[in-house]
Amino acid sequence: MALMHEPTAPYHSAQDALRVLESVARHPAGADAAGLAREAGLDPGRLTALLRMLRREGYVEQTADGAWITGDTLRRLSSAHGHERALREKLQQTLDRLRDAVGAAVYISRYEDGEVRVTQYAAGPSAPAVNEWVDFRSSAHATAVGKSLLTQLDHDARRDHLSRHRMARLTSRTITSDRLLLSRLESQPPTVPVLDLQEYAVGTVCAAVPITAGASVGCLAVSLPVERAHRLRRAADALNRHAAPVLLSLAL
Repeated sequence: MALMHEPTAPYHSAQDALRVLESVARHPAGADAAGLAREAGLDPGRLTALLRMLRREGYVEQTADGAWITGDTLRRLSSAHGHERALREKLQQTLDRLRDAVGAAVYISRYEDGEVRVTQYAAGPSAPAVNEWVDFRSSAHATAVGKSLLTQLDHDARRDHLSRHRMARLTSRTITSDRLLLSRLESQPPTVPVLDLQEYAVGTVCAAVPITAGASVGCLAVSLPVERAHRLRRAADALNRHAAPVLLSLAL
């Protein structure tokens, strides 16, 4: 399976954050910001923003004298014992915070073994999840999640997926022409959220942004009732801004 898109801004942020964490780990007694900036090759302003994010996520801590040391989250994710549980708990915390920040249900999805999989999500009474009335694995053509994942594959991998899953008409807005869908996937800019405007379910709109790292294909998505559709673009932009911590967790 080949990938199509160049890494996005969240990917670069996660890579920069990894360099900072590597520098912090080299100084068990603590490192000052100036030294970290030199070692990581980052300007002070960029480093300050990354340290703020890393402290919020629990990856680093600041001592009373201002030095930076590794945080509890990094220690737990770096341990071979209980790594998968720690990763799932960390991702769930991030999703819960995103749900509350954007006021909508949020999802992490992956393309694994040729199938679309929603691996985790956060929803609630005021942020209802999408009703999966048709299996997400067979409705990639109609969902923001599915289309975002497919945009990250090469042309042959997309055609292979569509050959295995019939493009059923789920609503009056669903695209059922493979030629039209493939054309839209080809022209989708990687930095622009993929939308589902009642294509999967009447009354629901969704948006998804890629979280691709290496050969791993994934996305973050958000769903809203159609009466809140005016908030969709703002919610998608918030997802893009907060994608780096998710990528970072997956990379550790």
